[in-house]
Amino acid sequence: MSSFRRVLLCYDATREGQQALREAAALVEDLRVETHVLSILSNSAWVQGADITSAVPFDIVDKAARDLLQEGLKKLAARGIHATGHFAVGEPLDQIPFFAKDLNVDLIVVGHRHATRLARWWAGKNDGLLLDRVSCSVLVAMCPADDHQPHS
Repeated sequence: MSSFRRVLLCYDATREGQQALREAAALVEDLRVETHVLSILSNSAWVQGADITSAVPFDIVDKAARDLLQEGLKKLAARGIHATGHFAVGEPLDQIPFFAKDLNVDLIVVGHRHATRLARWWAGKNDGLLLDRVSCSVLVAMCPADDHQPHS
């Protein structure tokens, strides 16, 4: 019997999010565990005033993010997996630990996006903090190596 009873899958439209969804689906199929899907609309782009986000009304972006969550739930349902969806607006490094604790999950599944040091510094990201903020296991889904390498 598995030590995992509840899984929190963090899902978005990126390749990495899609990979996390596929890997989590295979895992929860095998384990037959309670499954939660979390979609987070990050507010960091809005706070930073990025040109593209300031030109798009928040309610349109909010609806698109909620539709994305429903898409992920439908993909899981097509595989016979019942999952409960959760939607949040905020910073992923705040929201993921909050939901993990609130739902009492044993495993979090996230996708990983490769980035240069400059890109991480510019975005203000410090991915290591997630591991410091949770008390459960974390599965990091990786895209195949050639998916993130520049093509010549």
